[in-house]
Amino acid sequence: KGGQWQMALQLMEDMRDNGIPANTITYSAAISTCQKDGQWQRALQLIEDMLDSEVPANTITYNAVINACGKGSQWQRALQLIEDMRDNGIPANTITY
Repeated sequence: KGGQWQMALQLMEDMRDNGIPANTITYSAAISTCQKDGQWQRALQLIEDMLDSEVPANTITYNAVINACGKGSQWQRALQLIEDMRDNGIPANTITY
């Protein structure tokens, strides 16, 4: 089952190559796959790419990245993401904490 994150990133690359823009759902799904496969660095990179591309992140997106950082023992990064959510007016929920 490992390696799903690689397929998700390849799919996003294929979409980009074919002129299909990624949206919030696409990014969130790829981030979630990275989170499930323990790829916290890739999850962080995806949310950075997402925000740089001006694709809006939502609670689901942030929760997946926060969870990925938590699984990778990256607690300071997780806390920074919670602060970023607050700064951007994105509501946290019970999954966030």
